[in-house]
Amino acid sequence: MTNRLPSAGFSITVRVAVTADASAIGRLTTCVGTAGAIVTALDVVDSDHTRIIADLTCDTADAAHAAAVSAALEELPGVEVRKVSDRTFLLHLGGKIEVTPKIALRTRDELSRAYTPGVARVCLAIAENPDDARRLTIKRNTVAVVTDGSAVLGLGNIGPAAALPVMEGKAALFKRFGGVDAWPVVLDTQDTDEIVRIVQAIAPAYGGINLEDIAAPRCFEIEERLRGLLDIPVFHDDQHGTAICVLAALTNALRVVGKDITDVRVVVSGAGAAGTAIMKLLLRQGVGDVIAYDRAGALHRGMTGLSPAWQWLVDNTNAGNYSGDLAGAIRGADVFIGVSAPNLLTGADIAGMAKDAIVFALANPDPEVDPREAREHAAIVATGRSDQPNQINNVLAFPGVFRGMLDAGAREFTPDMALAAAQAIADVVGEEKINASVIVPSVFDARVAPAVAAAVRAAAKDVARVNPLGADPDPAESA
Repeated sequence: MTNRLPSAGFSITVRVAVTADASAIGRLTTCVGTAGAIVTALDVVDSDHTRIIADLTCDTADAAHAAAVSAALEELPGVEVRKVSDRTFLLHLGGKIEVTPKIALRTRDELSRAYTPGVARVCLAIAENPDDARRLTIKRNTVAVVTDGSAVLGLGNIGPAAALPVMEGKAALFKRFGGVDAWPVVLDTQDTDEIVRIVQAIAPAYGGINLEDIAAPRCFEIEERLRGLLDIPVFHDDQHGTAICVLAALTNALRVVGKDITDVRVVVSGAGAAGTAIMKLLLRQGVGDVIAYDRAGALHRGMTGLSPAWQWLVDNTNAGNYSGDLAGAIRGADVFIGVSAPNLLTGADIAGMAKDAIVFALANPDPEVDPREAREHAAIVATGRSDQPNQINNVLAFPGVFRGMLDAGAREFTPDMALAAAQAIADVVGEEKINASVIVPSVFDARVAPAVAAAVRAAAKDVARVNPLGADPDPAESA
């Protein structure tokens, strides 16, 4: 049996036929509970004098657990399992997003203005002044979600087609939380030059580029080159979205324990895309000291053969030049941030941290340290999981960040926007409401995206694109 807890991500619906007697339903639910699953719904879909046909919906821990639950039901006397449906796969049938026209096209009059001949006048206006595309086309509110499928969630290099469900989900989140139209662009190449060229070629249709699930260190070069080539924001969510959310959570965590960021020592496990961006943003915010740890150990001066990204970290972190193991690195540290791999630390390791320690164990689905063990010794614990308190989730950041950049007509994403977004997320909770179990707002808090968007718009004022037709973009209209 798995050690994981049941979750909606492995929800199944089992259609069963069961002998019609007074205890029939009770036997079904008891069986599921005994098998370690959680019943979330039971619907009787048909019956006769002798049998009941019921759909039993339950959360399980993983695919093997789901199969075990079905098998346990099948073994009950008088029960026939007729069908098992994986509700996650059902949700993805046919994809999760679609294109819907904003105009009805019900008459010849509408057709003449939306398409030929009227559309020609709009085309000529854009040809004369290309910046008009931001007002007169989907560019005003559309983002490309670009991936090569090389670093998808915790799944690794699974390729573009297998990455598409994630990119669809990202596009759906953009629309749901930020009112931003986003479209997946999955590329069947992992060549840096080719990716840069393709994105550059498709950029005229978009108001921003969201790079997603591209492996490090290639992702750093791709982002840097595209930022130099394009006049629209380029945002690598695995880097900047994660960094924004971590800084927001840390801001409130430090409020709870009464420490100042300039005084704390932070250890970051994982010096890839997310970890590097987190450390850069923490340094910009004035953190006392940071130690970067990865497979090669603690990054310290004297190491050779480093990538440019790691060399930058060596030059700008680890003031004491620590070179030992991870358990030693966190000894006496105020904050641990994990964006790496599961089960690297124990509760005993956390016990060696400073008083009122803060632990962000963000590896998914299994964190760097068991949250239950960590809570025995740390003042505040956060994970990336939805079934644990203090979930640090990028959806708190990217919809509002892009909403703000699109509304401001921003040409680029800047560190000042990141700092402003992090502060806005932290402030949504409110100093009077934060506690050890509530350091970030819910992803469904309707205040988050507007607050982030407003903060980013304000930070973007120095890099905003001047509206060519003389009127500032209307945030309500573009949303």
